[in-house]
Amino acid sequence: MAVIGAHVDSADPLAAAEASGAAAVQFFLADPQGWKKPVEHEHADAIRATDLTVYVHAPYIVNVASTNNRIRIPSRKILDQHAAAAAGIGAKALIVHGGHVTAKDDPGVGVDNWRKTFERAGETGGFPLPILIENTAGGDNAMARRFDRLAMLWDVIGDYGPGFVLDTCHAHAGGEDLVDIADRVKAITGRIDLVHANDSRDAFDSGADRHANLGAGQIDAAVIAEICRAAGSDVIVETPGGPAGQGADIAYLRSALT
Repeated sequence: MAVIGAHVDSADPLAAAEASGAAAVQFFLADPQGWKKPVEHEHADAIRATDLTVYVHAPYIVNVASTNNRIRIPSRKILDQHAAAAAGIGAKALIVHGGHVTAKDDPGVGVDNWRKTFERAGETGGFPLPILIENTAGGDNAMARRFDRLAMLWDVIGDYGPGFVLDTCHAHAGGEDLVDIADRVKAITGRIDLVHANDSRDAFDSGADRHANLGAGQIDAAVIAEICRAAGSDVIVETPGGPAGQGADIAYLRSALT
């Protein structure tokens, strides 16, 4: 049985999990749009002691693929910082978006920048917990929007052992057919470590990252449940509506996957 949980507010993630019936939590350790180093969480001791499965999401601004030194270098730094902080509270993994290069850049440079990220971490003993790369919804030169590019990325970094997060909203909005998508991902990465089970407010291949509650968007909820089943991994809903909305989505998935 999959462990099913929710992305929650970081102020008190355990209380938020209880309110929605989540068996796992995902949250940020700092401003998702900022470069500040995470500080010790107010509830760090309780989080370390919890029986819940804990995931940490790196800030959205992290883009280690970038050819811009002013983005890539601080991205590596805060990825290291968040990995250390996440490990420090007993998180199972740190999730990070695949990033992108600009339209004028060779995507192979972005792929090689990812390789350098893992290579540099290895020089100091490697990351202290698994790094899970997530597919993204937009950007023509994204590293993990379309699966041909994902395959290109994994050919270069696969030996470093990264994990993968499959976001259903991102895949739909990014232009990837959801039929047999778990098998197609596994053929590339060899694994799916986590599913972000999200409906999409927008049309197929829109490039828009706007999540909806299950059954309230453009994706059949049964299709999302089947993806979760095929992935065989933990599941996190990143849907709106607070504890009530997320609680309903969790309850639906638990029933569908039983």
